[in-house]
Amino acid sequence: MKSKLSSAAALVLAAGAVLAVQPASAQDSTSEGIEQYREMLSDGGNPAELVEMMGEELWAEKRGPKNVSLEQCDLGQGPGVVKDAYAHLPRYFEDAGQVMDLETRLVYCLVNLQGMDRKEITKKPFAGGGEYSTDFESLVAYVVGQSRGTIIDVPQSHPQEKAAYERGKQIFFFRGGPYDFSCASCHGVDNQRIRLQELPKLSDPGPAQATYTVWPAYRVSQGALRTMQWRIRDCFRQQRMPSLKFTSQASVDLLTYLAVTADGGKMDAPGIKR
Repeated sequence: MKSKLSSAAALVLAAGAVLAVQPASAQDSTSEGIEQYREMLSDGGNPAELVEMMGEELWAEKRGPKNVSLEQCDLGQGPGVVKDAYAHLPRYFEDAGQVMDLETRLVYCLVNLQGMDRKEITKKPFAGGGEYSTDFESLVAYVVGQSRGTIIDVPQSHPQEKAAYERGKQIFFFRGGPYDFSCASCHGVDNQRIRLQELPKLSDPGPAQATYTVWPAYRVSQGALRTMQWRIRDCFRQQRMPSLKFTSQASVDLLTYLAVTADGGKMDAPGIKR
């Protein structure tokens, strides 16, 4: 594992160096340079692959007070079935009596299967600046990677699934905070940008599919894999809204809306971002 991590680190540094010495020219925009960097890293060298490998080991490792693995965790396809599970989440789970996204469900399994303390799990699920991905992020990467090539098909048959979608839609368009922003302020309009960053219209299936299918993603600028719970929490921060609580009902509802809107897209995550 150490040699693989070293190889990946060398690849990232080399790719970054190549990008850094690219000559500045009128015809090459910064966004094109970032895209070239992304393609270079993705060509067999997305660091997320190493995070996935660590997650696979953690999935099978016996841990926690109960000293069991997560191999009996039911992600919606049956106990222990990881293949294609992410492409069908969020969904209603009868044992929990609620709709759950992947991260909420993983917390549930860590607590109920392995006996871990919920407060400890949720205290710091995401890596800080300059830190490697956490165990939790690694587990997410592993599960997400098992849905590559799978068509997104999020169930909407249970009343609670439908209710989660409707609440999520309301959250997406709700305006608030000091700037009177909503998710739709940035992601509800065609051809909108902030600085050099394209802002896809996530209320439309096409852009939603193109975006949702490559998240979670490895952020090169942060050196860590970032999950969907992290992504939407960071969006709330940029809106200057109150901090979105990890695995809260609101977070699951919003992810349900985004996932259902992206139905029909083909999963290609974890992706790689600047």
